Amino acid sequence: MTATTIIAEEPALPAAPTRSVNRRIMAAAWRMPSFKIGFIIFMVLVLVLASAIYPEVSSISATKMVVKDKFMSPVFLGDKWTWDHPLGTDQLGRDMLMRSLIGLRYSLLVGVVTVLLIFVIGCGLGLFAGFKGKWWDTVIMRITDAQLSIPMIILAITILGVSRPTVPTIIIVLALSGWPLYARVTRSAAVTERGKEYVRGLRVLGAGDWRILFLFAAPNILPPIAFVAVLDVARMMIFEAILGFLGLGIQPPTPSFGSIIADSRKYLINAWWIATTPGVFLAIALTSINLMGSALEKARNRIYGGL
Repeated sequence: MTATTIIAEEPALPAAPTRSVNRRIMAAAWRMPSFKIGFIIFMVLVLVLASAIYPEVSSISATKMVVKDKFMSPVFLGDKWTWDHPLGTDQLGRDMLMRSLIGLRYSLLVGVVTVLLIFVIGCGLGLFAGFKGKWWDTVIMRITDAQLSIPMIILAITILGVSRPTVPTIIIVLALSGWPLYARVTRSAAVTERGKEYVRGLRVLGAGDWRILFLFAAPNILPPIAFVAVLDVARMMIFEAILGFLGLGIQPPTPSFGSIIADSRKYLINAWWIATTPGVFLAIALTSINLMGSALEKARNRIYGGL
């Protein structure tokens, strides 16, 4: 029996399963302690579960005024406190824990939905401009440049100042103010992708631009941008709090972080917990989101850098 026969009779080793780039990025991010800490804080401890479940099962109202219970301090931090209001009450006797959780719910809603809309609008226009080119690209990019010259918060204040601020209105205004950056980044990636060999091969085989764009180019372009978009959730939550502080956010009696802090400015010395409680909740939420977003960005850079 020859060596050639021996080699031919050896069983072929099974090919190692290959994971997609997106799964590799998620796996690399999950191995980072910062991502795990942010995920646990965000999903388990105080954020989503607390803001979604506790207000529904509790008998305490976030808007009911009980004047006799006003200015109750948090537990163990003063003479006038009770376990019924563990984080104290405000100047009208409303429970600060419940108001902060309701404010957190709306802040997360505005942040997540706004980023989804920004991603869809900005990336959709960027992909279209990058692949179609010609005058489509020129028109969309000039509109993008014009809107990028206007600060996002100024544009949002201008629009909300002449309209009635509601949750859908705030989301739409922030989305329309924030899409240009995504459009420009996606357009640059689409132009690069358009010149690759597989796109030319698909066109030779008869595939149209839309088929190439949605089935082949978009899956390569959008996931890396989506991972970084997690960081924008925190940015939109900050914008929502700023608008609420200026009186252009979610309107009373519905509590929001900005409006609670704005109303408590005159009580900072005697009732500091009214402004501190929503600030602490907002800081915890932003920290957890930033930890997850930065871990995803580091993992993406490591995978695409070949490390």
